[in-house]
Amino acid sequence: MSIVLASRGDFHLSALFIFIATFFDLIDGLLARITKTASPFGVELDSLADVVSFGVAPAFLVYQVYFIKYDLLGILISSLVLVFGALRLARFNVQVGDIKIKQDFKGLPIPIQAITLASIVLFYYNGVNIVKPFNSILLPAVIVLSLLMVSKIRYNTLPKMKHLSFFNKISVYSLAIILLVLVYFTDGEAFFYIIVFHILFGILRHFYFMLFSNSNFNLANK
Repeated sequence: MSIVLASRGDFHLSALFIFIATFFDLIDGLLARITKTASPFGVELDSLADVVSFGVAPAFLVYQVYFIKYDLLGILISSLVLVFGALRLARFNVQVGDIKIKQDFKGLPIPIQAITLASIVLFYYNGVNIVKPFNSILLPAVIVLSLLMVSKIRYNTLPKMKHLSFFNKISVYSLAIILLVLVYFTDGEAFFYIIVFHILFGILRHFYFMLFSNSNFNLANK
């Protein structure tokens, strides 16, 4: 639906369908674990669906929205999110251990990349000022998000509530409610900043641990 709508020039709805795909991507794994039907077949099928929903769809959307005017160069730039996203998913599939245990992600998850680009398009066509001028953010976003997907930067999965203490459960629910309220009262604009913060936090944490690991190693060898 996203691809069809983008081909018709309805970029607002096209971006919205990427968000809808993200919702279903969240609940399919949850349902598989609840019903104890997780399987290697499901892992492969999920990745195939992800390539289309979070690789092909956002790539085609940003091409139609902006990069179409650059002809072949525009095709190459737009395809970065698809190619690097496919590489990221392939790496995940060969590295996944126990499919019943949700581990942290190595590299930015492809749905996060997709909804970040979809947010930029969605807010631009909603008249939100965070993405103006359009060309100043879309090109860097495509390049940076593509590289982050194949990086070794760690991103946390959502915490399993049953493994959390009562206090931590209250903290998670309270934070979720606060974020939802912020998103509601800012007409969705806060969502974009939350996603950007999540991406930047992973990068900063990676360099923080890398810096202090090297420092501790040097001290140990003195």
